[in-house]
Amino acid sequence: MQALRDVSLEIPPGMFGLLGPNGAGKSTFMRILATLQDADDGTATLGEVDVLTEKEEVRKLLGYLPQEFGVYPKTSALAMLDHLSVLKGIGNGGERKELTEALLQRVNLWDDRKKDLSGYSGGMKQRFGIAQALIGDPRLLIVDEPTAGLDPGERNRFHNLLAEIGEERIVILSTHIVEDVRELCTRMAIIHKGEVRYAGSPDDALASLAGRIWEKSVTKAELPAHEAEHRIISTKLVAGRPVIHVLADDIPSAGFTPAQTTLEDVFFTRIGPPEPAPTAGEA
Repeated sequence: MQALRDVSLEIPPGMFGLLGPNGAGKSTFMRILATLQDADDGTATLGEVDVLTEKEEVRKLLGYLPQEFGVYPKTSALAMLDHLSVLKGIGNGGERKELTEALLQRVNLWDDRKKDLSGYSGGMKQRFGIAQALIGDPRLLIVDEPTAGLDPGERNRFHNLLAEIGEERIVILSTHIVEDVRELCTRMAIIHKGEVRYAGSPDDALASLAGRIWEKSVTKAELPAHEAEHRIISTKLVAGRPVIHVLADDIPSAGFTPAQTTLEDVFFTRIGPPEPAPTAGEA
């Protein structure tokens, strides 16, 4: 099965959101750019550097925070960051000390610098992940599903950190969380089944659906008739009742009201509504 098909993107400096459901091909795309996976065909460049053939040069310009990254749990953040700096080629002890202290202060982990990484919360681990990704002052930073599992407070702190970093370099944010892209990114792409379904700004994507999204609260018994009659792009249970969002140029039928268009509406119009879960007894 081909993971990516005819993906063509130009990614400018700043925050760029790569949005898609699980299995869409986002991680494959990220791994290729991070020189961790070979592409069967195509081209990719970072400035004048060929990403597919000049991997060592790319790695000098790259910071990467994968969805899951390993650390020594009984090692402090300070010691681990110093070790990773050595691996990045920073041999001078004084330079490493200055760098690690500056990075830990930037990601707000200075007060916990001597704590073992095993004692870090999810948000603290992600902030440490950003610190290690910034070693060497990379031109490109790739972060893969960074806010999955974070509580609202940790998510907000992480958003603020990413937004600040995105002012200085290219940051590719790969996620399936629509709100992350809306809040952080000035440019975005939607990938589904290995194909680019949209590329542009979130604002332009929202404008393309202005006045065309309608919603209605229905009973579960009424749902099949609406599915047969309208183009339902999403269904959400609210207080036990399905609320459907329909894409139509004019009001679909009685009872529908204009909905405030969200990036989630854009997402579902580009990829289609989620497939229903199989019922009991189905394979």
